[in-house]
Amino acid sequence: MLKLKQVLIDVGKRQSALAESLRLSSATVAQLVNHNQWPRSLDQAELKARIAVFLGAAGVNDADIANAFEEVEKVDLPCANTADPALSQEPSGEDEPMLLPKQTLLPTTRKAFGLFRDPFDELQSAADMWVSPDIRYVREVMYQTARHGGFLAIEGESGAGKSTLRRDLVNRINENNDPVIIIEPYVLASEDNDTRGKTLKSTHIAEAMMAAVAPLEKPKSSPEARFAQLHRALKESHAAGYRHCLVIEEAHSLPIPTLKHLKRILELEVGFTKLVSIIMIGQPELGVKLSERNADVREVVQRCERVTLGPVEGNRLEEFLAFRLKSAGKALAEVIDESGISAIASRLSQPVRAGGREQKVSLLYPLAIGNLMTAALNLAAQLGVPVVTADVVTGV
Repeated sequence: MLKLKQVLIDVGKRQSALAESLRLSSATVAQLVNHNQWPRSLDQAELKARIAVFLGAAGVNDADIANAFEEVEKVDLPCANTADPALSQEPSGEDEPMLLPKQTLLPTTRKAFGLFRDPFDELQSAADMWVSPDIRYVREVMYQTARHGGFLAIEGESGAGKSTLRRDLVNRINENNDPVIIIEPYVLASEDNDTRGKTLKSTHIAEAMMAAVAPLEKPKSSPEARFAQLHRALKESHAAGYRHCLVIEEAHSLPIPTLKHLKRILELEVGFTKLVSIIMIGQPELGVKLSERNADVREVVQRCERVTLGPVEGNRLEEFLAFRLKSAGKALAEVIDESGISAIASRLSQPVRAGGREQKVSLLYPLAIGNLMTAALNLAAQLGVPVVTADVVTGV
């Protein structure tokens, strides 16, 4: 730590004021003041001169300015931005966004850390997929439903990895040459009402099923004939040894009538064998629609198994980061230290009060972790820091 920290406290100046004067980020000034780490992109002598001008304008004498850039042992000092009691409060979590927009590695970051592949980019193969016990359970439930039948709803927040599991299911069935036909209706403009988009109706689902099971047949014009045609095509396909799995992504956008009709699609059968299994994938709003308190969908709720895809457990965050970085050929210790990992876990945890007790809601989803880690790597490269630390994560 530099004596500059105490000098700022003595004259009642905040580090943020110094950062604004120097036209640098607060994180850069924090690294400079607390760890004597100077930005590599700037001339150190010139930067010292600019700091000296700021201190002189604040009324600091020449002797203190000359000594401000000397290092001292770390002691318990009040933060430089706490010159008066009004500034002594910790910043609340509401002052900064919990989740970041899409982040990409800058060329300077790739060069600084030797990352020639973005470890947090879209997965290219099943080998790139990190599998925790919870993810493995959801993955197996999806596979068994596709192979042997069932009615399944997968719920998870945005960025939890739902689409990745869907792609993995399709890839796994293709690699194993399983006799399963995956049917995926297009949901590009799907909404739960016709005001905001187009609702996905049972007739659209039937058309998608016919196109997948009997692509050469021309669909009948009337709904009655079309569904009879679909039932016959499914029976013929089943007789040929195939299973059929209907996978609906963005299922939280399904209108209630379509949810009710899915139960009837599930009841298409030959003897005791169900001809179609159904997997719905959606955000938590899907769980609201499938509530047992919703009388309109009680027939669906009683038959549908619900599985929630949760966040990465805090004690597995290090394992997740190590796996993703290994895919890019880097060891975890070369990129981030333990304090940085703890800071990511803290940053993506939000305290809430429930039942009179304070609890933490975890937002440690793969997409959120990747965006925060990418932003931290970019900032670390900008500061010239060799690894991501807690200070860097806090400064993002």
